[in-house]
Parts: sequence; structure tokens; C-alpha cells
Amino acid sequence: MADEAIDTAAESGARRIRADARRNVDALLEAAKTVFVTSGVDAPAREIADRAGVGVGTLYRHFPQRSDLVQAVFRREVDACADAGPALADVHEPAAALAAWLHRYTEFLATKRGLAGALHSGDPAFESLPGYFMQRLGPTLGALLDAAAATGEVRKDVTPKDLLYAVAALCVPTDDEGLTYSRRMVTLLIDGLHYTE
Repeated sequence: MADEAIDTAAESGARRIRADARRNVDALLEAAKTVFVTSGVDAPAREIADRAGVGVGTLYRHFPQRSDLVQAVFRREVDACADAGPALADVHEPAAALAAWLHRYTEFLATKRGLAGALHSGDPAFESLPGYFMQRLGPTLGALLDAAAATGEVRKDVTPKDLLYAVAALCVPTDDEGLTYSRRMVTLLIDGLHYTE
């Protein structure tokens, strides 16, 4: 009986530690995303750790190399954007779900700006990320696009790759314009998708 109580207490402690570690990782990824947008991927580790509310040692325990952190932030943001597609499709009509997702993708691109230097640096640690991007986002956008095209609400001659690249091109930062301008440009693109003839 005493052994069972010890085992249960040990399991409970292990779960609590894992939950704490998960919270720390989540806080670090959210903090790094924010810091990367404003200060770039070379921002001091202390700035990221402080924003996450953890020590620098915790940051390095979970992400020993800076490239580990950059990859984790990128994959997390890609996954969140991809996962938003089915959720939007569940609550909106097809054309509205497509439009909402394209705006969500625009938000993702704003986050990616802070990662762009690292992703295009030629560092072998980041070689798999463009493929991951297309593997996760292409099918999500494809499903939304197909559903909207099937209703006759949007053009049928547009591919997911076309839209991913077009939105990315519209979101290239300029000196005097920010995310609001990108959203407006993407809205114009979405309006253009409705010309089905």
C-alpha cells in the first residue's frame, strides 16, 4: 500500500514537472516570436528569457543552439497557421473561410519577417524549413480553395502555391508601410479571386 502511494506521488510529480517544462517551452516560443519580430533572431538570450519569465539557463536547456529556437518558432507558427484552416472551415462558409485564412497567413508572414534573415542565411540547420512550410500550408490552403471554388464563389484557376506566393509578395515590408497595409493589399487580392469568368 505504501509502495503504491509512493508510485502515485512520483507519477504526479513527473506530470507536474512535464507540465511546468511545457509551459516554459510555450512561454519561450511566444517570447522568441515577439522578440524576433522587433529585434531579429540575434537578439540577446536574456531579452527572450526575461520576456518569457524564465532564466537564461532554462532557455538553453530547451534550446541549446540559437538555430534550435529559430526552427521551433518557425514550425510552431507554421503549424498554428495550418491548423487554423480546418477550424475556420468549421465555422464559416467556404469563401469566408478562405478569406479569413489568407488574413491569418498574412499575420504569420508578419511574424516570419523576424525569421527571414536566418531562414535565408544558407545555414544547413534551416534547409528543411521551406519544405515544411509547403508541406503544412499547401494542403490547408488547397482544401480551403477547393471548397470555395466548388461553390462558384472564387476562381478555379488559382493554385495554393499561387496564393501562398502572391500573399507573401504583397507582404514584403516597405519603409513606410506595415501590417495594416499588407492586410489591405491581401483584401484586394481576395476580392480579385471572386472574378470567376
